[in-house]
Amino acid sequence: MAEPLWTIDELLNVTGGKLHGAVARPLTAVTIDSRAVKPGDIFVAIRGERHDGHDFVAPALKAGAGLGLVSRVTPEMLAAGPVLEVAEDPLRGLEKMGLAARARSAAQIVAITGSVGKTSTKEMLRTALSASGETHASAASFNNHWGVPLTLARMPRDAAFGIFEIGMNHAGEITPLVATVKPHVAVITTIAASHLGNFKSLDEIADAKAEIFSGVLPGGHAVISRDTPYFERLAASARACGLRDIVSFGKHSDADVRITKVVLHADCCCVTAEVMGETVIYKLGLPGEHMAVNSLAVLAAAKLMGADLARAALALAVAAPAKGRGVRERLSADGGEILLIDESYNANPASVAAALGLLGASQPPRGGRRIAVLGDMLELGDTSPALHAGLLEPMDAAKVDVLYAAGPLMANLWARVAPHRRGAHAQTSEELRDALLKGLRAGDVVMIKGSLGSRMGPLVEAIRAAHPPLAKES
Repeated sequence: MAEPLWTIDELLNVTGGKLHGAVARPLTAVTIDSRAVKPGDIFVAIRGERHDGHDFVAPALKAGAGLGLVSRVTPEMLAAGPVLEVAEDPLRGLEKMGLAARARSAAQIVAITGSVGKTSTKEMLRTALSASGETHASAASFNNHWGVPLTLARMPRDAAFGIFEIGMNHAGEITPLVATVKPHVAVITTIAASHLGNFKSLDEIADAKAEIFSGVLPGGHAVISRDTPYFERLAASARACGLRDIVSFGKHSDADVRITKVVLHADCCCVTAEVMGETVIYKLGLPGEHMAVNSLAVLAAAKLMGADLARAALALAVAAPAKGRGVRERLSADGGEILLIDESYNANPASVAAALGLLGASQPPRGGRRIAVLGDMLELGDTSPALHAGLLEPMDAAKVDVLYAAGPLMANLWARVAPHRRGAHAQTSEELRDALLKGLRAGDVVMIKGSLGSRMGPLVEAIRAAHPPLAKES
């Protein structure tokens, strides 16, 4: 039998808690979602903005959870199974588990941040490192005050590599997170207009992202985009944190890891790169030049972490987009099919421009159109109207035929679009739904993008419901 992720003795020692009941099964995983409980899970009763996890402890135990981690005990819980009571908030207990998991691990650790591309880079790196050893990485975008300790607490004892995505909305948020992760390598993908509503300038965003260097272990490495105008500022921050090995990546001729040739296809890229003195030729199973550039950071990190560079590059051929970040799906339609590009997870000007580039690289069949469905980009502050209006340039470059727009901020783009390119505009994605569905036809390529608060994901599901996915080719 595989060694359990946690023993009850470890948990008692780490958390200082009190056990109620007897643990009857190996503790094999950690979760905060009672809906996803599996046998042997430790269910941590996190208090969220809308729900208190304590209300779901008993159902989680009845569903097979091996232990509940709580700060208050009820008779219903005790009747359902064992609980570990901690004096502080269960989140603090989870944080202590994360620190203990990091302390016991011999894995090479990388932390990733940036205004754009964090999750896609993390997933590419997961694929690349898995070719050299057991790799643990954060699920989805678990990159905040609960996501990072949860990912740490889930890290297998024998993992060879660990990948942690670290996000922020305000200055000072990255520092405590990276202090727990203690990476050997820190990656910053790029600096772009994101969360400007919480910052006065891109300079402040760059400084907030540079907090990631504060937690890098002595002798560690910084991997920074050479293409961003903030490279020197970020490199100076890395040096101020004691890092001497700064590796740059990008298209820039001075980059330590640079593209020398890239051939872009609708669903992949073929890349030739110089990786710290080695020529590497590989296929990347993701489309878009921005993905090709971020794959350079992946190879840089893989090499610095001691992985086999050739295996890492070869593995990138099977890299696939994360949900809501460029997943392509062929859907049925009368007289043909529709290609749906799901970029609905989140949005800022740089990521929308990249998504429009993917749309532009797609070639609709005769009679088909390139259709952009865009929702408001949020948290951009006073510059928001101009940044939305400025999307016309990448829209033109992508040769978008029709725009469907949702939200009051997208009205700034809508006003600049010629009447013959207008599909429909509505104040919400829900109000846009019917007009969008009526406007689609066989041959169309449809790309959907917007901030999470714009709720563009339901439009993806509405299209899939109206046009069922075609069977994938074997």
